[in-house]
Amino acid sequence: MKAMVLHRISSFEDNAAPLALTELPDPVPGDGEILVRISACGVCHTELDEIEGRTPPPRLPVIPGHQVVGRVARAGRMAKSFRAGERIGVAWIYSACGKCELCLSGRENLCAAFMATGRDANGGYAEYMTVSEDFAYPIPAIFTDAQAAPLLCAGAVGYRSLRLANLENGRSLGLTGFGASAHLVLMMARHRYPASRVFVFSRSAPERAFARELGAAWAGDIGEEAPEPLAAVIDTTPAWKPVVEALKSLAPGGRLVINAIRKEERDKDSLLRLDYPAHLWMEHEIKSVANVTRADVRDFLDLAAAIPIVPEIEEFPLEDANKALLELKERKIRGAKVLVIGKR
Repeated sequence: MKAMVLHRISSFEDNAAPLALTELPDPVPGDGEILVRISACGVCHTELDEIEGRTPPPRLPVIPGHQVVGRVARAGRMAKSFRAGERIGVAWIYSACGKCELCLSGRENLCAAFMATGRDANGGYAEYMTVSEDFAYPIPAIFTDAQAAPLLCAGAVGYRSLRLANLENGRSLGLTGFGASAHLVLMMARHRYPASRVFVFSRSAPERAFARELGAAWAGDIGEEAPEPLAAVIDTTPAWKPVVEALKSLAPGGRLVINAIRKEERDKDSLLRLDYPAHLWMEHEIKSVANVTRADVRDFLDLAAAIPIVPEIEEFPLEDANKALLELKERKIRGAKVLVIGKR
């Protein structure tokens, strides 16, 4: 099979093509696993964090990619949940132990044995992958393969972020950054909280214009003052300045939800501007989002199909994964980028 493989950690400044197109043997499904013939895989900022070493894979080489859509090529021994040819998805959660207190209480995203697709196990920047049938999801028929791919991470983690925001209908929501996840959160918020106004902060003029197209009540630059205090803000950026600015925008008792697996170092000195009365007093809260559970993925796919939420996508062939990642790094974003792996 063909795959885009990460062999070493490096920054995009030093190496604009860190993934190598490689011919590998097709993987073989183990007990309880399925072999997936991949047709689409979303491109996520987390791949940049893996490649550049902010959340490095435990072993190299590895195949990135955790927003995977494909069809069951065959099942391993004791795998009985899916038929050959059935369309399924694989998300960031590749596995968890299923036995610890966190798993048993529905918090498998926090399990110490949590494994991430495309980081701790080979992922979807390839023609095939294997996964436990317990961590695969049927894809609603309403979506094409490429449309479904970003729903598996950008959508699912956005869904978790919106849940953690504890928003009440009629209260205002801020979104900082407006890439793959935030544009889906805006669609969700307008459906679930129709009386709430959504305000978008982005340093990118095209992203601000896109937010207004999708129904944002207002869109401004990072650091601009929101037209009104915000009950909650969801931050989807890799930077620190938006955290400080979001705290300043919160209403009394407001909550900032940080939807980022890692923050970059380049503007960490922004934290030195934290002022207790302006940013943290009045019972402001900060909540991070750590991974997703299988329930997040299943529930969001059902919600997305019911609304429906159809993501804006830009397609790339597998061989152009480096180009897609570099554009993501440079914030050349409108919706979600998706690798299309052979037209089927």
